[in-house]
Amino acid sequence: MALPQVTPAAHAEPRPAAEAWQKSTSARLDADGSLSDVLAVSPGDVWAVGQQEIWDVWKNRGTIRHWNGSAWSEVSVRDATASGNLRGLAAAGASDVWAVGDGHDGLPYLANGDVTGFDRVRPQGLHAGDWLGGIDAKPGRVVAVGSREKNGLILTGQGNTWTVQETKEKGALYAVSSGFAVGDTGGAPLIMHYTSGTWKSMSVPAVPGGYLRDIQVDSSKRAVAVGGVYHGPGEISPLVLTWNGKRWQRLTIPATDARLYGVTGDGKGRYWMTGYDPAQAAQPFVMRCEKDTCQIIRGAAEKGRSSVRLQAAAYLAGKGTLWAVGHAVDTADRYTDVVESFAPRTTTAKS
Repeated sequence: MALPQVTPAAHAEPRPAAEAWQKSTSARLDADGSLSDVLAVSPGDVWAVGQQEIWDVWKNRGTIRHWNGSAWSEVSVRDATASGNLRGLAAAGASDVWAVGDGHDGLPYLANGDVTGFDRVRPQGLHAGDWLGGIDAKPGRVVAVGSREKNGLILTGQGNTWTVQETKEKGALYAVSSGFAVGDTGGAPLIMHYTSGTWKSMSVPAVPGGYLRDIQVDSSKRAVAVGGVYHGPGEISPLVLTWNGKRWQRLTIPATDARLYGVTGDGKGRYWMTGYDPAQAAQPFVMRCEKDTCQIIRGAAEKGRSSVRLQAAAYLAGKGTLWAVGHAVDTADRYTDVVESFAPRTTTAKS
């Protein structure tokens, strides 16, 4: 997930009140829908992507949704082949938004557009069976990451010029931001860094069974990556790594068996991680970290929901509000997309 770069303040700001759950809404996807990523360009320009009718092999399709400050609407994709699940979002500008996921034709799906609609982009060099899960966009340069067979895959380009690179490292990459890409080798965390014109693997703490699924980059000297540690069937603990410009370190977090899927930040050293806590599955789960101190924040359990998974989050600069997206599952195993909002206790979020 790529969010607008925020310049860190030159002086320390007063610590805000802890966030509290505000409300639960929906982007109004069709039945059995889920949101995978969310991007905030501004409070009146928010994007989300996901998938509708997940369980129907003939009808399932990706969806792009836009929030204009007062309502969600679906944005069309001008392509007859149609997308499957859309997983990632990035924006190089208000009218230059990118989405990535799966195509029903067996190729990765890449789309570019704005509120008037999206067009499929077909980079040369992609093969059937390639997988793309994360994307980053800056003016003149788009980077998408994923996997090809047993190795990581990095797609770079813009317009009609693209390059495809397989990593030397085994594994897969799931997210990319500002020259950092994260994933796993199949048994340990994997972080790649773009430096001196090439992507190179970085030294990371030894975490057997570790994996990373998202990254928030504030600057070349500050970043946070989140994921988990697989201990065995059904046994997963959360993993958070922090970057100080010299090395990656493992962050000590509150005791929990929550799964972490997404991370966002305000650019000033505050971060929010989203996921799912099987111990309190019906309550939306967020963890807020600042200065190596983390606090768990939970939303309200609602009647009929057996679980809520928050896949990604976006911080709305200027509003002090966090939006997290994902899905809820009811007692009949039906999916409903959710948009959960968190804000300081003195703030009333509107969504």
